[in-house]
Amino acid sequence: MGIGRAQEYETIAWSPVRKLVWEDFKGEVPENNRAAAVTASGITYQFSTQGTKVGMEIDFKVTTLFYPNKSWYQPHLCDAFILGHEQLHFDISELYAQKMRERLEAADFTHNVKAEVKSIYREILEELDAYQDLYDIQTNFSRDSVQQSLWENKVREELKN
Repeated sequence: MGIGRAQEYETIAWSPVRKLVWEDFKGEVPENNRAAAVTASGITYQFSTQGTKVGMEIDFKVTTLFYPNKSWYQPHLCDAFILGHEQLHFDISELYAQKMRERLEAADFTHNVKAEVKSIYREILEELDAYQDLYDIQTNFSRDSVQQSLWENKVREELKN
């Protein structure tokens, strides 16, 4: 694997204590883009099974990741308030990772576990995308400071850590 390829896949795992800093945003700003910043984050999962169809044990790992090389900002447009808005996008991804963990724990899987997990993952991603869009709309992309504060409180209360 070449060095360029390794950089392409650099990630930062979500943590309740490690917050994003502007230096984490390493992507190139698209030409003529009016956005102040973009946070690329997402959810990945792995699982393993052992045992028989009757007594199958399933072990899941769901991770929230930030992608530095796909995330960018325009320094002349950004401040700590906008960084807080971007951090909340990352926090919302973790919120949906937690929802996925809960659904996986509660699910009764059949021998078709791979397709069933993939289905849960797709549902979570659809819900996550809709929630991220709602967040941007209601906060007017961080311009509405009252809504931004309400969203920060709402997400903080929903996160379980």
